[in-house]
Amino acid sequence: MSKPNTICGLDMDRRRFLKRMGLGATAAALPSILESCTSGTTDGGRTSLTGPIPTDQMTYRTNPKTGDKVSLLGYGCMRWPVKQVKEGNEVRNVIDQDMVNQLVDKAIEHGVNYFDTSPAYGEGHSEEVTGNALSRHPRDKYFIATKLSNFAPQTWSRKASEQMYRKSLEYLQTDYIDYMLLHAIGMGEDGMQEFENRYIDNGMLEFLAAEREAGRIRNLGFSYHGDIAVFDRALSEHDKWKWDFVQIQLNYLDWRHASEINEANTNAEYLYTELEKRGIPAVIMEPLLGGRLAKVPNHIANRLLEREPERSVASWAFRYAGSHPGVLTVLSGMTYMDHLEDNLRSFCPLKPLTDDENRFLYETANLMMEYPTIPCNDCKYCMPCPYGIDIPSILQHYNKCVNEGNVPESSQSENYREARRAFLIGYDRSVPKLRQADHCVGCRKCVAHCPQEIDIPAETNRIDKFVDSLKRGTL
Repeated sequence: MSKPNTICGLDMDRRRFLKRMGLGATAAALPSILESCTSGTTDGGRTSLTGPIPTDQMTYRTNPKTGDKVSLLGYGCMRWPVKQVKEGNEVRNVIDQDMVNQLVDKAIEHGVNYFDTSPAYGEGHSEEVTGNALSRHPRDKYFIATKLSNFAPQTWSRKASEQMYRKSLEYLQTDYIDYMLLHAIGMGEDGMQEFENRYIDNGMLEFLAAEREAGRIRNLGFSYHGDIAVFDRALSEHDKWKWDFVQIQLNYLDWRHASEINEANTNAEYLYTELEKRGIPAVIMEPLLGGRLAKVPNHIANRLLEREPERSVASWAFRYAGSHPGVLTVLSGMTYMDHLEDNLRSFCPLKPLTDDENRFLYETANLMMEYPTIPCNDCKYCMPCPYGIDIPSILQHYNKCVNEGNVPESSQSENYREARRAFLIGYDRSVPKLRQADHCVGCRKCVAHCPQEIDIPAETNRIDKFVDSLKRGTL
């Protein structure tokens, strides 16, 4: 190991470049999931990177239980586009239903059929907006995934949790859910106790299993963040609950580095392998790690573009996730049409990564570990802050500056003046002054809601001190 690299008061050990084996050395694949199929011809698995996107070449995976042909690209409905509306003297953001309709239409036209939402997304409006958009299409053209997002203690009762479930059916304008999830098991200060409170003690897991038996839920699973003991417990009870699928965070950085980025996280390699052993299909979230694998440092972007100049930086991450044979679908929160179109080019059809390309990505991940970004995925679960702090924007601005080399170690750094200017001007543009880090009081209400278990007050305090040093010229 080389000497520690100190940036903004954070010591990070430089990682050696490791030669890693690719996916070709993994355990035996799930036969029914591995059976990827595309409609139309694929020209040997090649995809056109220019010109019209084909509408008949989406790659599908087969659900081993139901035989569903699920699009390998799934639509994550957390970050729908918003527009500003004026109500009296106030202007607020609301989800843009017309744009959502256009995105859904385009996705379905090109073969996307898996749409993942939650009562917690879009400040509580995602299910309704998603239901409005999907209900304009025949019900057999899409699969709906939603969650029992009973995070707040007032929703832990059987009555409140059942009411949330029934509201989901109402908002989504359907009488059955294709893929129902226990939402983010393992989260909270005591992940195991919250799992008991949310799903076991109130009988909700038994209720959902009964709903599956009655056909109102077609597949039952869970999404996982946080305490690995809860993940292991849920899998140990697979014979009892017969999980039809499990949603995990997987990308080429988290495959072996998740626990290094944050010791509370679990490497994706472990999560995926445990599911593969049991023949449980994996649904993938955060293939871009909250957008960070699309906004990589310049030298990393150049490395990827030199290898595949006609593909986007983001496409590497999507192809990586989709190349795992036990993956049923890869979720992407495609807010804008260009996001959707770029991802469609990666999956219409998928050109799986070779073992050599996997090794290239693992080496790239090792290089990225030299940059100490904060593992914020911009999920906004920490919001709203009771004191008005714009937590995601603060952390995202810091990460952007790290990636661009604009977080100087000291006033003696070679690019100090340019970096100082870029950081401070960008900070004021990204975060209104009354919502910046200096207004954090350390109440810690945000911490329990963070899937990445970031110590948010500690990070905002560190950033605030850094900003103050830049302003005073005392770094």
